[in-house]
Amino acid sequence: MSKVSPCLWFDGEAEQAANLYVSLLPDSRIETIQKNTVDGPAGKAGTVLVAEFTLAGQRFMALNGGMKVEYTHAVSFKIDCADQAEVDRLWDALLANGGKADRCGWLRDRFGVSWQIVPTALGKYIGGSDRAGAARAMQAMLGMVKLDIEGLRKAYEGRSAA
Repeated sequence: MSKVSPCLWFDGEAEQAANLYVSLLPDSRIETIQKNTVDGPAGKAGTVLVAEFTLAGQRFMALNGGMKVEYTHAVSFKIDCADQAEVDRLWDALLANGGKADRCGWLRDRFGVSWQIVPTALGKYIGGSDRAGAARAMQAMLGMVKLDIEGLRKAYEGRSAA
């Protein structure tokens, strides 16, 4: 187990966020829920203070810090997706109930956490040996919101996406 794990700050939604995240990926689970023992800045006695969870084998901590703190794109979580169905499923689940799509496969979930939903095929196209094809695939990706594997492939091959 790694000595380093991300701590995500929430304002009362740590357990809800942890439950959403572990529902999305295999090898994910809630490890512990720690409650406040006294009334304090992080909430009333008996409310959730910390949710520790494992997400796809990586440990995380979700902390109800007692006030809203905005996340930025400076830190995001990248999920490698095997195929378009996985991209679509995760994209839709993380956008549900108030998430916001961004460009190039990035989004913010309803809690404001930034995610990159990336098909593993992306590297094959933007890092491919055909440099002109890689440039076309990169240009195609820059015009996408949710990444589309077929569109990337067609761009790499020099074929129209239409």
